[in-house]
Amino acid sequence: MAKQTEIARAVVDEAGRTLAAEAGIRMADQPAPLWRLLVLVNLLSTRISARIAVAAARELNRAGATTPDGTASLGWQGRVDALGRGHYVRYDESTATRLGECADLVRDEYRGDLRRLAESAERDRSRLESGLRAFPGIGPTGAAMFCREAQAVWPWLRPYTDKLARSGAERVGLPADEERLGRLVDGDDMAALAAGLTRVARDGDLADRVGARAG
Repeated sequence: MAKQTEIARAVVDEAGRTLAAEAGIRMADQPAPLWRLLVLVNLLSTRISARIAVAAARELNRAGATTPDGTASLGWQGRVDALGRGHYVRYDESTATRLGECADLVRDEYRGDLRRLAESAERDRSRLESGLRAFPGIGPTGAAMFCREAQAVWPWLRPYTDKLARSGAERVGLPADEERLGRLVDGDDMAALAAGLTRVARDGDLADRVGARAG
């Protein structure tokens, strides 16, 4: 257990920056950051690099798309232009349409506040994932990504891991069981651990650095 705790801490320290942090989103249990996370996940759900998706999310935020109302007010062309500045050019028009539809759905169904989605799901993870998949562009992978990041501010989701994170856990000698993983870090670090494990799953050099750091 002590050795696994050391490895988990190494994952957090070496690779535990969340996607939200990369996109400049200061996560909180508030409507604006939760909306920005949904936008980021939507951008990451297309066949485009994470680097470009994060850059596009930052440009949308600079343009004012930090809330559903702001995203709608920006208009389709404004969203296309912001995506273009982030070099999100292959899917800029379809994504601009999709984000407008998502904004309308959040405003119509949840009065602009994704916390009401959690309430309607009665804090049930499966129901939350199902609700997230109702948003255009969000499939099972995107829903899992949202939950993985949102556990930073929604403790009732913890410990949350997806298939990729569990694969990363196995790669560095940690259990692939999320309950056991959750006992290796403080609750507030669970989102960072899950984020780090997804990176470890994709990057053998990073996995080696984690192993070396943990001794």
